[in-house]
Amino acid sequence: MLGHSVDKYVNGFLAQTSNARCWSGLLAERWSHAAGELPSLVPRDTEVAVLLQGRTVVERAGGGMRQHTHGRRGTIWLCPAGVEEEFVDVVEPIADCLHIFLPARPFDEILLREHDIDPASVELRYETIANDPFIEQVAGQIARELSAETAAGRLLMETLGVALAAHLVHTYASTARGAPQKSPAARPLDAKRLARVTEFIEQRLDGDFTVADLAAVSCMSVAHFARSFRAATGEPPHAFVSARRLSRAKQLLLSDASIADIASTSGFSSQANFTRAFRNATGMTPAQFRKEARFAGGDRRWP
Repeated sequence: MLGHSVDKYVNGFLAQTSNARCWSGLLAERWSHAAGELPSLVPRDTEVAVLLQGRTVVERAGGGMRQHTHGRRGTIWLCPAGVEEEFVDVVEPIADCLHIFLPARPFDEILLREHDIDPASVELRYETIANDPFIEQVAGQIARELSAETAAGRLLMETLGVALAAHLVHTYASTARGAPQKSPAARPLDAKRLARVTEFIEQRLDGDFTVADLAAVSCMSVAHFARSFRAATGEPPHAFVSARRLSRAKQLLLSDASIADIASTSGFSSQANFTRAFRNATGMTPAQFRKEARFAGGDRRWP
């Protein structure tokens, strides 16, 4: 079960959380932190904290290390699962920080199924990172999904969780314990597997499924499947599903179904989130699209 320690952030303000989104593979929370010291904690999940805005000064100690950081936008604090943070002192307030929590499962899958390495033989470092473009990009995508839900946001977050775990293993694992090498380029899904996956997607566009479900259909690990699917289709699974759900929503808008029902069928938690995402994708609201389509006599075709 993913989750943060409420006690740890008693001197902070929780602005956004993914708790109600039912994301698989990661939990994300957006916090502002007042100055002050946080209590000692041994996290059960790996935590990646990314400063999104402003500057700060943070002192912390964990894993036998003491770190003094002048943080700015893009600064990253990595705390592996099971490493006790003896203290964290926010010397100067933090205006906007994204906390990403990753469970053990993605790491175990990457090590065991992708590299045939015992997870116990690899340890992530307790580290402050001045700049990492990949982590910053992932953080930006997560922050945007927190602010504006998309049709395949759950799939995107699951994929990002696996990608982030792989990046941490490849970049911030203790090399003395035998960190794995970078994975080779993925081969595209063969035609039969791709057909099974796309058929599975089409039959469940109005339901909830995960990248792990798609990987199971293709008899592959999540990390391997995501790479192979993109190599075969030119887009990641979440983008493919999002496009199909948008196409289905357009077709449903020609019917008498309510926009609220269409939002639910398209995988959104609310009509407001559906309307926002539809407008971002098409330039008009669902109601405007329906009105224009009916005015034109409904003589439209979509892929």
